[in-house]
Amino acid sequence: MAERDGGELAAFRQAKDAFFRDGHDSPLTADQQRAFAGLPYFDEDPSLRLVVEPSPFAAPEEVEVELDLSTGGAAVYRRWARVHFEVEGAPAELTVFRDAEGGEIFLPFKDATAAAGETYGAGRYLDVHEATDGRLLLDFNYAYNPYCAYNERWSCPLTPAENVLAVSIRAGEKTYPSSH
Repeated sequence: MAERDGGELAAFRQAKDAFFRDGHDSPLTADQQRAFAGLPYFDEDPSLRLVVEPSPFAAPEEVEVELDLSTGGAAVYRRWARVHFEVEGAPAELTVFRDAEGGEIFLPFKDATAAAGETYGAGRYLDVHEATDGRLLLDFNYAYNPYCAYNERWSCPLTPAENVLAVSIRAGEKTYPSSH
């Protein structure tokens, strides 16, 4: 599994800011794009770049779940595995989902920074990378807000109760100033 470095994270953030500012598919409205000065981020924290062993659910337990959408309705995902890790010495665990159709890994989570207003109140997402040996890379420095955090025209899966953490994950995107 390739290690990421701070230069890669900085380049990723610059490219994301350029897309938000200039992209025609940007989640921002035209007014937001004109005033856009960049997304707010926590400083990189190498301790929140984790390689973990997933604990897959037994086949009978791998059920389809509907995650509520921010605009009503639901999206269907499969509960795939649990991951266990520590944040500043405190134990934490999350459920990793797979898209019911495409099989992509999906990890919505909400941590204590949401309650404090530091991050989007409905939670953030993390793209999980799977290694050939079956382990997963959870790099919370890449945690991001769902598009519904920027304006109401987007519909996003909400974080399920099983993925609400008591610990603070001070990595990735912070609350966008105009989040509703």
